[in-house]
Amino acid sequence: MPRAVQTGIWFRNAQRMLRACHARYGDTFKLKIAYEGTWIFVTDPEDVKKAFTGDPHKLHAGEANRILLPVVGPHSLLLLDREDHMEHRKLLLPPFHGERMKAYGDLMAAIARDEIERWPLGEPYRLRQRMQAVTLEIILRAVFGVREGERLEALRTELRRLLDMVTNPRQAIFLILLGPERIANFGPFKRDIARIDRLIYAEIQDRRRAEDLDERDDILSLMCQARHEDGSPMSDGELRDELVTLLVAGHETTATALAWAVERLVRHPDKLARLTAEVNDGGDEYLTAVIQETLRLRPVISLVNRTLKEPMEFGGYELPAGVKVAPCIYLVHRRPDIYPEPDRFLPERFLDNPPGTYTWIPFGGGVRRCLGGAFAQYEMKVVLSELVRLRTLSPVRPGDERVYRRAITETPRHDAEVLVG
Repeated sequence: MPRAVQTGIWFRNAQRMLRACHARYGDTFKLKIAYEGTWIFVTDPEDVKKAFTGDPHKLHAGEANRILLPVVGPHSLLLLDREDHMEHRKLLLPPFHGERMKAYGDLMAAIARDEIERWPLGEPYRLRQRMQAVTLEIILRAVFGVREGERLEALRTELRRLLDMVTNPRQAIFLILLGPERIANFGPFKRDIARIDRLIYAEIQDRRRAEDLDERDDILSLMCQARHEDGSPMSDGELRDELVTLLVAGHETTATALAWAVERLVRHPDKLARLTAEVNDGGDEYLTAVIQETLRLRPVISLVNRTLKEPMEFGGYELPAGVKVAPCIYLVHRRPDIYPEPDRFLPERFLDNPPGTYTWIPFGGGVRRCLGGAFAQYEMKVVLSELVRLRTLSPVRPGDERVYRRAITETPRHDAEVLVG
């Protein structure tokens, strides 16, 4: 098909397109998408491993993410490659490690409780937007470290506007038609970004001057104290770009994953009952499995990309420099040789078999694995625990909610509509 037709189908129904191509062409196939060049999809775990563990000088993920430049900025970890990427990754790793990450648990739980207790009872209610409210509040407080006051309200309003712009399918059409460079210079877009940046830079300046900076544990404060290898601090531009990256990468994705978890659980009342009983008893083994199975069956994004800087072999084909190799999250997660009955929601499959490094890849893999992956899963555990502890849930309609594509994420068609009791 012509590139324009492929692009239109892709942005309308990517997963259906992937299934059709896989059925017709097998584990390795090609698509051509506007402003994205040529994508070579790979679904064999050995090819996935090769893409994730190959020489980062030959496989550039940052270059493959170029479409995000107008929003996240040139210093974003998502857009960096080679040594620049590794240095920035080391700067950002400490706030997401183990015990420090779990210190946010009480904050996450309080935010979730405040939101859940406001939900109306006994009437159809769409949860995806409410999960967005929860994840945005967690980012504002745990990542930005913003406390009560006018700036919190202003940031909440402006960041919500930015996220709507990024995730709205109608807005995404402009990005497809214009491409990232022209969008960055598009007047209305520049004005929106400038308005948000003023608030973010003001927060950065206040944080640098804070007398209690050493005592604060939010991620922005920790980044202000981080140092490059030469001893210099991160610049305001670097801090801004990484904050926006954490916002864009961690808000919509986690909210959508939470919505899918609820959508799946209410249609499997036996599994919801088992989860509720475990949470009330203080356990989390089945909760972890529910999250892993949700991310397997309903991954928020369908692929990750690597741009080849030199010719390489994948799937039995010699591929030229310049094409993008795309490990396909959606299709890898549906391989029946790895996941028997792959279309079933079956958290039990992960109780005795932990996810494989190259067969469970909702957060990508290798040195480019999503830095906030553990944070997102922990956040999901906290929010779901509060939800099943505080409320009962049932579906509004018996049938599964279809997948609906919003820009680059795959969401429930009716936004996880439930009856809350």
